[in-house]
Amino acid sequence: MRLKTSLLKEPKHRELVSCVGWTSADELYSCSDDHQILRWNLLTNDTSVLVRLQDQIYPLDLHWLPKSLSGKKQAGAESFALTSTDGKLHLVSKSGRVEKSVEAHRGAVLAGRWNHDGTALITAGEDGQLKIWSKSGMLRSTLAQQGTPVYSVAWAPDSGRVLYTSGRQLVIKPLQPSAKVLQWKAHDGVILKVDWSAVNDLILSGGEDCKYKVWDSYGRLLFSSSAHDYPVTSVAWAPDGELFAMGSFHTLRLCDKTGWSYSLEKPSTGSLFSLAWSADGTQLAGACGNGHVLFAHVVEQRWEWRNFEITLTKRRTMQVRNVLNDAVDVLEFRDRVIKASLAHGHLVVTTSLQCYVYSAKNWNTPLIFDLKEGTVSLIVQAERHFLLVDGAELFVYSYEGRLVSSPKSPGMRMDILSSQSISLSNDSIAIRDTSDERVVFLFEAQTGKAIGDGKPLIHKIEVVFVALDQCGPSNDRRIALIDKNRDLYLTSVRKLGRAHSIHKIGSMVDTMAWNDSANILCGIQDSRFTVWYYPSVVFVDKDLLPKTIFSRDSSEFSRPPQMVSYEGSQVTVRRVDGSLVRSAVSPYPSLLHEYTSSGRWEDALRICRFAKDQTLWSCLAGLAMANRELSTAEVAYAAIGEIDKVQYINFIKDLPSRDSCLAHMLLFSGHVQEAEATLLQANLNYHAIQIHINLYNWDRALELAVKYKTHVDTVLAHRQKFLQDFGKQETNKRFLQYSEGVEVDWEKIQAKIEMEFAMEREKAANSSVRSSVSIRR
Repeated sequence: MRLKTSLLKEPKHRELVSCVGWTSADELYSCSDDHQILRWNLLTNDTSVLVRLQDQIYPLDLHWLPKSLSGKKQAGAESFALTSTDGKLHLVSKSGRVEKSVEAHRGAVLAGRWNHDGTALITAGEDGQLKIWSKSGMLRSTLAQQGTPVYSVAWAPDSGRVLYTSGRQLVIKPLQPSAKVLQWKAHDGVILKVDWSAVNDLILSGGEDCKYKVWDSYGRLLFSSSAHDYPVTSVAWAPDGELFAMGSFHTLRLCDKTGWSYSLEKPSTGSLFSLAWSADGTQLAGACGNGHVLFAHVVEQRWEWRNFEITLTKRRTMQVRNVLNDAVDVLEFRDRVIKASLAHGHLVVTTSLQCYVYSAKNWNTPLIFDLKEGTVSLIVQAERHFLLVDGAELFVYSYEGRLVSSPKSPGMRMDILSSQSISLSNDSIAIRDTSDERVVFLFEAQTGKAIGDGKPLIHKIEVVFVALDQCGPSNDRRIALIDKNRDLYLTSVRKLGRAHSIHKIGSMVDTMAWNDSANILCGIQDSRFTVWYYPSVVFVDKDLLPKTIFSRDSSEFSRPPQMVSYEGSQVTVRRVDGSLVRSAVSPYPSLLHEYTSSGRWEDALRICRFAKDQTLWSCLAGLAMANRELSTAEVAYAAIGEIDKVQYINFIKDLPSRDSCLAHMLLFSGHVQEAEATLLQANLNYHAIQIHINLYNWDRALELAVKYKTHVDTVLAHRQKFLQDFGKQETNKRFLQYSEGVEVDWEKIQAKIEMEFAMEREKAANSSVRSSVSIRR
């Protein structure tokens, strides 16, 4: 990927250009020290003088009022804020008329920025003050005062905090007066420019120490560049938060969000004082020190899937190459390409007006449909359908172009969703809330309605990354979360009558990815490459989890790497320097998942015997218990030496009725309440009481015995025996109260228990006779 730059032969401005701003994807305004504001039309290549400012006005910063994000078609921006060296803030209409000029600061107004919804404007001055203004230009408050000029300022994604420069330091100040201010030394020279992405919540800074740096919102350094030849005068995030541009003297660099550089251009521009991305993220404009306005657009983007490699060669042309036979197809589009995604055998391309869906089997006839807004910021694909974030709305389409659903959540800003905060599977959608990052909304992909009772999943701290598994039935759908502490959790998407039980399955996890053909999870955990061969085992037998994990050193990936994909038995990881590293994972676990999902248990046993690997046997044990395949589970548990569980499985196999078998399997997985409910529903009251006796839940056992007026003496007898064994006296008031009125006779109790078992056997035999008769009929 690189930037293709273009400059006019002669500059249109006579003095240095200080700032630029896009009104739409094809129109740009530029301001210069020659007191002129020029309008550039990229469709006709015309440049016209919009207005000539007064001689004392030397512009410094220009920022367009953000477009409305209400459901209406996005209109172009209508007015902008202009700051100048005479200490004034000017509100200017699109036609160039100065609507209002306000005395804002003593000395120059170095920066002016609207917040994300356009309700407030912040200005930063040479006098060291930060002031917040209303949309109409009325002063609301003075946020900060300091002794050094504030060269640059940026709003937080939630518009509740402000980032500004203070010499060599960066400061994040919340708008609430009592909240804590975060301040840290960021550069060895004065910081000249900052930017804060609304999508990925990362901070960019560039300074006179000739370096640019990437920070997270807590002030932790994620990337620092090597020193350039000249100070870094401008930095700007692309709207989708995946890329950023950095400008210096005769230098323009395109970088990935993690910091590594895609391309370096050396245009004859002088210093680049300001950089601005168009709203669709395909074009970039730069304000140059020699009077030029630099235009650049992103080309040579690449997408890979299996044996296909796709390159964006021009703004409206893609080249598809099949690496197996070197066959090349060229795809032409009517408008410029804004976003594309390649996965699951389909290429989805969006332009400013339409969406094209290609099948990897046929590159000649795409399926085309019109877009509602034409500002697609994100494409996410699953096997059966794909999801588009278009403007402020979210749409799920099938690969045949049919609109499947449009999930809605009031108050959520869809336009700032990223690939880490949204996940799609064949039946579910998970979206992390943009205002409260602890909340994850879960929707049905087919209907767009909230799953279950409509309540979202609420984690205890902020969630950084969400990912849904891709295979298996919808009732077994799992979601993996990485939170702010870098802990990895797994939970069920559909509760099915039980509360959200969330299990921690890893810590210090930097990145993760689900396999595309089996529910296997891989990640980088505390500088080790880790594969969870069967993460859902935590819902079946927690003790097996550590035995189903494969781990090895990940120094080959360098820190901190980024998982790109996990397809088949190959993991693709992007290192910190931008290079791609592919690593092989054992193919046996995915084969095991394939066999067990299709009921081929003999084949599954064969593969474990062939591989002679304890982790595979552990996976098979968990898979067999999840599918209630007791014979296979018995063999697998025996292979890993879990003798107590083998005995328990044999005990379950000998139980007379199906209900008690089911209850004991639930008990095996630790679901005590569900086991109890199953037994009570089947009128096996004694078994429910016995479960609690075995688990030493004495109070619950007595409660059930009293409630169903049966086996109170059994509970009291076991309780007495338990206390005698430990040489203790009875202190529980309820047990003392009942032991006075109830006589304990072990022979009678034994006879009653025998009778319970006999009744259960008889009931089971009758039900099996009934079912065989109905089958014959």
